[in-house]
Amino acid sequence: MNEQESIANGRGKWSTIGIPHKDWDCIEIEDLGEPSLICEMCETQTIRYVHHMQHLNFSKVLRVGCVCAGNMEGNLSEAQKRENGMKSRTGKKKRWLSRKWKISAKGNEYLIADGYVVTIFEKAGELKASIKEKDGDQVIWSRRKYTTINEIKLSSFDYITRLLSDK
Repeated sequence: MNEQESIANGRGKWSTIGIPHKDWDCIEIEDLGEPSLICEMCETQTIRYVHHMQHLNFSKVLRVGCVCAGNMEGNLSEAQKRENGMKSRTGKKKRWLSRKWKISAKGNEYLIADGYVVTIFEKAGELKASIKEKDGDQVIWSRRKYTTINEIKLSSFDYITRLLSDK
C-alpha cells in the first residue's frame, strides 16, 4: 500500500482523533540515504526523504513522506518540489568531492559554488573551513574538529545546503 492509498483508507494517524490533518508546516527535509524510516503519519510507507512537519496544535514534530507531507500542508506540489530539490542536492553532494577545487595564493583549497566561496585551511594543526557569500562580507568559520579534508568538504556542502534552504 502506498502513501496515497494509506491516506484514503485512513491508515495510521490519518484516522486518529486529536491529530490535525491540515495546516502543518515543513521545517526541514533530510535524506536518510536509503528508505529506512516508516512515515509517522500513515505508518505504512517506508521513506528515504523525510519531511519534518510541525503544527501549532500538536506538540510533536512528525517525520513523514512526501505524499503525507503534501496532504498535511495542503500543497502536494510544494512537497514534491521540496523533495525534488533534496534529490538534486543528493546527486550534487555525490559529485562534490570530485569537483576541481582550486588553490589560493596562500596554498589553501577553495571552491566557488552555489553563490558561496568555501576555503579549507589548517590552523594550529587542525583542519578548518570558512564559507562566505561570493558577493558578501560575512564569513562563517567552522567550529568542529575535522580529521579529513573530505569530511570538512562534505560538512561545508551540508552547511551551504542549509543556507540555501533558509532563503
